[in-house]
Amino acid sequence: MRRYVLTGTPGAGKTSILRCLAELGYGVVEEAATAVIARAQAQGEDEPWTRASFIDEIVTLQRQRQLEAATTGSVQVFDRSPVCTLALATYLGRPVSRMLAAELERITSEGIYERQVLFVRNLGFCEPTTARRISFEESLVFERIHEQSYRAFGYELIDIPAGDLEHRLAAVSSVISLPAA
Repeated sequence: MRRYVLTGTPGAGKTSILRCLAELGYGVVEEAATAVIARAQAQGEDEPWTRASFIDEIVTLQRQRQLEAATTGSVQVFDRSPVCTLALATYLGRPVSRMLAAELERITSEGIYERQVLFVRNLGFCEPTTARRISFEESLVFERIHEQSYRAFGYELIDIPAGDLEHRLAAVSSVISLPAA
């Protein structure tokens, strides 16, 4: 099983790439943070990222989704990973919780994800959404924190440059379709 992480700045186009990969038959796993935010907002909570349990809720959903996907397909692509959750905690000025630390240890010791991480570069703008309330300038700070976080864990960042969806999809496919080393 080869599990790749697709990451990058908010609004970079990760979800569009992920949808195309699903159409091509790859196993894909959606981003957990967006699901946590959407669920809370549907229940009337406007800014769930302000509550103390937010990071652990993301970690819980990421772990659950990773374990549930463990038996599907030979190649899977995950929209973010617990390393992204670490970057989010850093960005929000939150301490690393015991749950996040344990999950980072688990994915590292078990080699859950491929060492090559698909880093989708920003498009030069960041459109706000209900879940994404970040300016373009803030997204660039967040992008740098993601890079630093992945490098600190020894991952190799494979740049997926800004461009049209077809070229980005081709760049991702060229990495994930290669035989395992």
